[in-house]
Amino acid sequence: MENLVETYKKSESTDNANNPSHYILMAVGVFVSVLGAVLRFIADWGFVDLLSNIILVIGVILCLKSVINILK
Repeated sequence: MENLVETYKKSESTDNANNPSHYILMAVGVFVSVLGAVLRFIADWGFVDLLSNIILVIGVILCLKSVINILK
């Protein structure tokens, strides 16, 4: 048979985009965001609303960080 030559060479950016740690961080971010959204409906107390907004923002930041790391 012929010598098969690898025609597609993986680049470093492809390996980085497929890194499971990015997707684990995204899953954690989605879970935290959903937790923050659910806390909004639990009580009408002002402190719970403030806490839920902070948790939601933290979840969104985690998700955006993972997307930026994937796109690098």
